[in-house]
Amino acid sequence: MLKKLFSHSVIYGLAPQVAKIANIFALPIITQFLTEDDFGVAGLIGSVTASIAVFANLGLNVTLTNSFYKSPGSYHWGWRQIYGFLTLWNIPFGLLLAIIIYFFIPDLAKENTVFIILTNVVPVIFFGPISVIGSLYFQLRQKPLEVGIRSALTGVLTVAFNILFIAHYKMGYLGWFLAGGISHMLLQLSYWFPMNINYKMTPIYNFKWRYIKNQLKVCLPTVPHYYGSYLLNSSDRIIMDFLKITTGDIGKYNVAGNIANNGNYIGVAVGKAISPMLLKYYREKDENNARLLIFLLQIIFLTGSFIICLWMKEIFQFLIRNETLKMVYPMAIVMTMGYNYRPMYLGAINKLFYNENTTKLMKVTLISGIISLTLNLLLIPIFGFQSAAFVLFIGLMYMGYSGYFLKEYKQSSKINYYPIFWLALTCLLTISVYFLVEFSIYIKILLSLFIIIFVTALIMKINKNQTR
Repeated sequence: MLKKLFSHSVIYGLAPQVAKIANIFALPIITQFLTEDDFGVAGLIGSVTASIAVFANLGLNVTLTNSFYKSPGSYHWGWRQIYGFLTLWNIPFGLLLAIIIYFFIPDLAKENTVFIILTNVVPVIFFGPISVIGSLYFQLRQKPLEVGIRSALTGVLTVAFNILFIAHYKMGYLGWFLAGGISHMLLQLSYWFPMNINYKMTPIYNFKWRYIKNQLKVCLPTVPHYYGSYLLNSSDRIIMDFLKITTGDIGKYNVAGNIANNGNYIGVAVGKAISPMLLKYYREKDENNARLLIFLLQIIFLTGSFIICLWMKEIFQFLIRNETLKMVYPMAIVMTMGYNYRPMYLGAINKLFYNENTTKLMKVTLISGIISLTLNLLLIPIFGFQSAAFVLFIGLMYMGYSGYFLKEYKQSSKINYYPIFWLALTCLLTISVYFLVEFSIYIKILLSLFIIIFVTALIMKINKNQTR
C-alpha cells in the first residue's frame, strides 16, 4: 500500500509541484537582495491574481474529465469546443484581471504598474487555457512524465530567472513578476505545439452555444467550492491591505507563508495520488483499507511537519538572508502545522465526491473560507498581522474535519475515523513544537531521532500487518 502510494505521489503528484517547491532553493541567494516591502508587493499581487484565478476555467475541467471517460470516441470534439470558448473567454478575463491588479498595486510600486500588469496578464490572454488542457490530457492518458518533465523544467527555469533578475540585475520584486511571466509563457508554449499540431487539439471558435451552456450549468456550481480554498489560503493578504497593514508587515507574513506553503503543495500532490486509491476502495466497499491509508498518511504528515517545525528557526537562518525576515519563523510553524489537515480532509471529501454529494462541499470549503475572512477582519486590527497565521490554522482545521460531521457523510460511512482524536493531536503537537523550537540543537537532534525511529517502526508494523 505505502509503496504504491509513494510511487504514485512522485509520478502523478509531486512532479507537477516542482515549479512551486523549487523556488525555496533560491531563497538563500535572493533574499539578501530583497526587503520586506518586496515580499509585501509580491504577496499582495499574488493574492489578488489568485482571487479570480478560479474563474479562468469556469469549472469546465469537470466536463473535460467526464467526457474523456464517458465519451471516449467523441470527447475530442467537445474538448476543442471548450478550448475555443475558454480561449475567447480568457480575453475579457485577462482585462478583468488587469483592472483588479491596477487597483491593488501598493503606492510604493505604482511606478511599475504597467510592468506588473503585463507580466501577469499577457500569458493568460495570448495562450489561454492550453496548459490546463494539455496537462489534463496527458494525466488522463496516463502519461505523467509529459507533465512532470515540463513542470520540473519550468521549476528550474523559474529559479534560474529569479536568481538572474533579482540577484544579478537587482530588480527586487519586479524580478519575481518577470521570471513568473516568462516561465508561464514557456510552459504554455510547451503544451501548445503538441496539443495543436501532434494531437490536432485545435480550438473551435465557432462552438455550439447550447453545448457550452449545458456544460456551464454543470460546472459553475463547483466554483464556490474551489473559491473557498482561495478565501482560506490567500485572502488574508488582501484583508491586510484593506486594513492598512504596512506593505513591509504583509511581506513578513508572506515570507512565512512561502515557507509553510510547501506543506500545502505536498498535500495537494499526495492528494492526486491517494484519491484514485480511495475511490477504488469505496467501489469495492473496503472502507477499512481506505481508513488505514488515511491514518498512515496522517501519521506521516504529522511526523514530517513536526520535525520540520522543530527545526524551523534553523531553516530560516539558512534560507533567509535578511535579519528582519528571519524572525517570522513562529508564524511559519503555525501555518505548516495547519496543513496537516490534508489527509483527514481527503478521507471525507473523497467519500462525498464518490457519493455525488458535491452540493454539500460548500459546507466544508466555502464556510472555512468565510470563517477565515471574518476572523481576520476581527482579529488583525486587535492582535496585528501575526494573528492571520492562527486564523489560517483554525480555518484549515475546520476544512479538514468538518466533513466527518455532515449528515450526508454519516449516512454513507459506518466506520469511525476518530476525527476528534486527530484534531486534538494536531493541536497538541502544534502547541508543543511552537515552544520546542527554542530548545538547544542537541535536544532537538535527540528528539528528532527518537521520533523518526519510533514512527518508522510503527508504520512498518502497521504495513506488515496489513499485507498479511
